[in-house]
Amino acid sequence: MKRVWAAVLVFASMLFSGVLFAQGKAEVIISGRKAGVVPALEVNGVMYVDVQAAARKFGAAVELFAQSKQAKITAKGFYGILTASLPDIIINARAQTLSSPVLVHGGKIMAPTEFFLLSSFQKAVGKRILFQDGAFLVERPFDFARTENRLNKQDTLLVFETEKEIAFSAKQINAHTVEVSFPSATVKRDEFFRLKTPFIASAEIRQSRENAVLKVILGKDAKDWSFTKIDGRLVFRAGAKAAPAVLEEPKPVLSPEPKEASRMQTQDVNPDPNRESPVSQKPSVLTEDDGFVEMFPEPGPVIKEAPAQDSKPAAPVKTSPVIKQEPHPLAVSPAHKKMRIVVDPGHGGKDPGAVRSRLREKDWNLAVGKELSILLKKAGFEVKMTRDDDTFIPLSDRSKISNNFKADLFISVHTNASKNKNAHGFQVYFRSEKATDKEAADVAAMENEAMQYEEVHYNFVDALLQSLAKNEFVNESSKLAGYVRNAVYKQPGIGIAVNQNSSVRQANFYVLKGVNSPAVLVEMGYISSPKDRARLSQKAVQKKMAQGIFNGVRDYAKKEGWIN
Repeated sequence: MKRVWAAVLVFASMLFSGVLFAQGKAEVIISGRKAGVVPALEVNGVMYVDVQAAARKFGAAVELFAQSKQAKITAKGFYGILTASLPDIIINARAQTLSSPVLVHGGKIMAPTEFFLLSSFQKAVGKRILFQDGAFLVERPFDFARTENRLNKQDTLLVFETEKEIAFSAKQINAHTVEVSFPSATVKRDEFFRLKTPFIASAEIRQSRENAVLKVILGKDAKDWSFTKIDGRLVFRAGAKAAPAVLEEPKPVLSPEPKEASRMQTQDVNPDPNRESPVSQKPSVLTEDDGFVEMFPEPGPVIKEAPAQDSKPAAPVKTSPVIKQEPHPLAVSPAHKKMRIVVDPGHGGKDPGAVRSRLREKDWNLAVGKELSILLKKAGFEVKMTRDDDTFIPLSDRSKISNNFKADLFISVHTNASKNKNAHGFQVYFRSEKATDKEAADVAAMENEAMQYEEVHYNFVDALLQSLAKNEFVNESSKLAGYVRNAVYKQPGIGIAVNQNSSVRQANFYVLKGVNSPAVLVEMGYISSPKDRARLSQKAVQKKMAQGIFNGVRDYAKKEGWIN
């Protein structure tokens, strides 16, 4: 019944705004060949495409979540989270903003085409992607490309544009064939084409794993040939006499090379072996009865069919997402008398954290977290753990557990890791938009990667509300971090270095972002460091670490008047 009423409301809004939904198509052209279409529509001059269909065309995996109206796109080293009605997105645990909001239309999540043009997405799928004249133009990453043929009375030229300095070597391998090799370079696409001029009969260029090779079959009147760099371009020339010193701009071109605007049609004889085959279509997570309804704000945006190739899109008009007003999440001063502390053992369940051989970060975090919880309870604090077994808890849920508990402190327990085997030692972090340095930013990015295991990754409304008070607890968190660092430094029996000058740091940890209290994230040591790893794998050292963290929390509580 809800779905029926939602459909009625959407249809009514369309009638009152004088709009009918008309869905078009965007072509996908891979290496110059048509590779199908994806659903598309135009909203106030902005082109949108079906996220699921487009991502799969480019070789990425897609999951859709009806309840949160989110899409998760994953590829090698990449995951992106899109939320309907908002322009805010998450790319590899970092927030970014599109120029237009994501929409839902006809049960599909529709994203502005600019999402698929992001350099991080293109790098992940190993493709170059343009959107031009209502079509996605897809190529492999390349260093150079043939851009035109010049057919003149006295010679024939093949012209190549380069993206960087290209090395090459040319030789004539028989009376009619010239071969040009490009070591460690990638050509835009494999091609074979017949020119049938007096100077060049045909040519082909192919990509192998390590280099590209151009082969040219000379025509009957070719008395001279050359391959040189002229005016920043690479030029193969065959003619009746020696080549000129400069590349003259052509007079009327007899046989221009097709441009990308004409969909890059070529005369390939053999299919490109690297050309992407159609991606198998899995059934969508969304089904017809899942209650996934349209989310356009009222009155509805002006939507029209995707323009044909020769049409001109209207000037874009940016629309702001509608966000419901909600009560500010910051708690008022606590009514309880005992300090409430949340202990958060990092990672867990399907998220192991950092791993070395059979040693897993999640196990050490839980062991120290449990011990810390016992010590705090014995001292009279009210304590709640985000997890007390090997369970996966989404990052956003950890902050919600803390806020629902009305916690006064939040302690997240982790173990560090680095590609640098010399990196070692204890560190404690508090949240800040700006990291202390690149190393701190890298640690935050590593811990934020736990988001990839979540089904619903980011609540943007909560984040916007939280941003109003993002500095509310920075000073207190900094003080708490200092007390914890000093106590761990003084605690005997740990055997892990604590640098008094650099062990308190700041970075943008997602798990700390939504917590309405002073919060710190402890990195007990490096699982990647043989010395730290040998210490932290001992139960006695884990207990000493918990004791040191407890002493710091107790010292802070005394200073703030919670205990005597």
